[in-house]
Amino acid sequence: MASEEPTLDEIVRSPKVLLHDHLDGGLRPGTVVELAAEFGYRGLPSTDPEELARSFVVAAPRRDLVRYLEGFTHTVGVMQHKEALQRVAYECVEDLARDGVVYAEVRFAPELHIEVGLSLTEVVGSVLEGFEAGMAASSAAGRPIVVRALLTAMRTAARSLEIAELAVRHRDLGVAGFDVAGAEAGYPPTQHLDAFQLVQRENFHATLHAGEAFGLPSIWQALQWCNAERLGHGVRIVEDIGFTPDGRRSLGRLASYIRDRRVPLELCPTSNVHTGVVASLADHPIGLLRELRFRVTVNTDNRLMSGVTLSSELAKLAKTFNWDWSDLVWLTINAMKSAFCPFEERLAIIDRVIKPGFAPFVGVAPDRFRTERG
Repeated sequence: MASEEPTLDEIVRSPKVLLHDHLDGGLRPGTVVELAAEFGYRGLPSTDPEELARSFVVAAPRRDLVRYLEGFTHTVGVMQHKEALQRVAYECVEDLARDGVVYAEVRFAPELHIEVGLSLTEVVGSVLEGFEAGMAASSAAGRPIVVRALLTAMRTAARSLEIAELAVRHRDLGVAGFDVAGAEAGYPPTQHLDAFQLVQRENFHATLHAGEAFGLPSIWQALQWCNAERLGHGVRIVEDIGFTPDGRRSLGRLASYIRDRRVPLELCPTSNVHTGVVASLADHPIGLLRELRFRVTVNTDNRLMSGVTLSSELAKLAKTFNWDWSDLVWLTINAMKSAFCPFEERLAIIDRVIKPGFAPFVGVAPDRFRTERG
């Protein structure tokens, strides 16, 4: 019998869906140390895995996105060889499966992994091989999981069209979509219109980091110029939500558009605290956005840098916002509805994995499962 308030152990055992997770932000500390030794990377602040883990997490809450991203110097530094990429991808799948994740889209920027001679195609192939091996091993261990890749272009560079073409070429090999990430201020999404137009012409999928370090204009451009299907973060849409004179919540035109069109928000609460978007978890607008019935999803962003798992994130949010199992079911099905895999696959995972997986916690049989529409 499940507890009234979901516990961390129960949440680990329940099925989960993850849409916003960076491969280079989720390495095991021990793996970072071992890869650094194997491939001659000498920039680590410590070669003790526990000290290194603390250095990543302690360095994270500096409330500035650019400074938060500094830790990636080390993880990217040890991810420059085929064997390293395969191992990191394999372990990523293994870690997510152990956390009870049943479907995940994990993103990475191929252009960051070519410093010692790998081609962009070799980078993608290595990661996909690692994902496939990790899925096979997890399935054999009784923890089946589906993992797809999102290829990210860096908004501070000029290779987004090339990365979009790369993503499209691998669409039937495990790549589910295209993304643009990096520092927002001074690098608007409109600088990458050719890449997003290619994705549209090819009937492919795109998400876009927007509305994290920069506000409503970033979100508007992502949707109306780049035609992003989902918003990476999008947390600052709250700036378009106010009050009427009689105290009711009032949505501006952009917020109304996002809610009416059911645009998924890839919210990453702990990460937003660490980058200074909000002061604390209790101040995060996810509670309000859930109450107003936006298409909210919960994500990790960078598991190493923020010291989180998807289960721990959900457990903290449940405690902070007094959520129960119905909220966790709603969030999980929201995420699966918003995934970049085919409709039939989304439906199968919802009906055959998610609903049966939650049934013991919500106390009903899967065939009588009813969820709030998201």
